[in-house]
Amino acid sequence: MAAHEITEHSAEGFAVLRLRCVATDLDASFVPELSMLGCSLRMGGAEFLHTGSGLAHYAASRRLLGIPLLHPWANRLDGDSYAAAGPTVNLDRDDPLIARDQNGLPIHGLLTGALAWRVAEIHADNAEARLKASFSVAPDSDVYRSFPFPHELQLVVRLQRERLIFETTLTATGDVPVPVAFGFHPYFTLPVDRRATWLVEMPVRRRLVLDERMIPTGRQEAWAFPLAPLGTRRFDDGFADVEDGAKFLLQGRRTRMTVEFREGFPFAQVYAPPDRDFICFEPMTAPCNALVSGERLRRVAPGESFTAIWAIHLEAI
Repeated sequence: MAAHEITEHSAEGFAVLRLRCVATDLDASFVPELSMLGCSLRMGGAEFLHTGSGLAHYAASRRLLGIPLLHPWANRLDGDSYAAAGPTVNLDRDDPLIARDQNGLPIHGLLTGALAWRVAEIHADNAEARLKASFSVAPDSDVYRSFPFPHELQLVVRLQRERLIFETTLTATGDVPVPVAFGFHPYFTLPVDRRATWLVEMPVRRRLVLDERMIPTGRQEAWAFPLAPLGTRRFDDGFADVEDGAKFLLQGRRTRMTVEFREGFPFAQVYAPPDRDFICFEPMTAPCNALVSGERLRRVAPGESFTAIWAIHLEAI
């Protein structure tokens, strides 16, 4: 028997692919027809993701859970048009792919709906369990209405013993540059310990100053959060200049989780409502509202690619 395996099962009518390491009893599950949503991360049968009200509710309500990929923008946009990516794009307020926050602003990109990805590879051996899938945006796709930049997005997920690695590659497939502003919104939890006792460490130095709508003002301030209990603290903060290899820490009495921004994610959002038992360390390729502001917005030239990698390390202590 190989040290890693991949199995398929059905949950709430959706096909789920589960990657598992036999030796460490770590498994992670993904739903290709829900934009490769990571719906479970378990060790020893205990769940380390906030799973909300389940997959069917997620598909119907767009209320985030697990590990969703946010593309073509992470976080919010300041209104229903943007031009920093090149041509002026006007969003349709009735587009069902666009979710909105409490202020009516577009939030979390276009992939949180039920958009099916093409699974290109499933492989497991002694070294890892590997899942590769892709999603293409062309003029005939629904996403193109709000993001008219032909491209392919490829996600490779690797489970290697105690690590889950996400490698995302955006390739410009048309004749125009493609702006890069995607990110992930993982909802982490510790199943045994009370939230107030969780230890948190954030390797950040520059905090984005936000306005009353949670949009960056363009200013930054020095900020630090060394190892300390989460307690009753509330976070909904953006950070800049996150270094490649930076490691965010969430630790309880029995478990340590390290979230590593390996490369390509110089921005982070940290979200932890005081009344909920989860915290989000969100890797982002650009700051909130980058498609509007142009702030630190990368562009991928036609025929070229951009890759960003992050990882979760989960271990018993």
